[in-house]
Amino acid sequence: MIADQAAAPVRPIDRRFPPVAELATVSLALVVVGGVLMASYVPRRPPLGVPSAIAVVSGALVLTSVFLLSRLKPFAWDRFFLVFRWGLLAYVISAGMIAFAFIRDHTRGAPLALVLGMLVIFAFDVPLIIGFTVARYARVDE
Repeated sequence: MIADQAAAPVRPIDRRFPPVAELATVSLALVVVGGVLMASYVPRRPPLGVPSAIAVVSGALVLTSVFLLSRLKPFAWDRFFLVFRWGLLAYVISAGMIAFAFIRDHTRGAPLALVLGMLVIFAFDVPLIIGFTVARYARVDE
């Protein structure tokens, strides 16, 4: 009986995963807060200290998520990349429209660069969360 339990495959729902989605979600929340903070100053020049710190922490969290995700074996990588690619397309378009609004409001220089950096993180975070969530519950064909 014990041998049968050891040989039984682990169902995707029972498997433990690193906190990829959780870290990416905190990263997403931080860039949203940073973006709102930056947008609240338009058309004036915003102070860049706090939004810069938020962007750095957010970037570190998303890089940590990617590192943890890259270490997963076995994982439904085909399903992850299918969902991630389409999500990335949608969120790059969304981030592009937000960037256009900042450019249209005459945001220039360092504030624009910071906003664009946060938008890159935003456009990467959401597809990462969606793709990971879908793939973690997918069956892995070995």
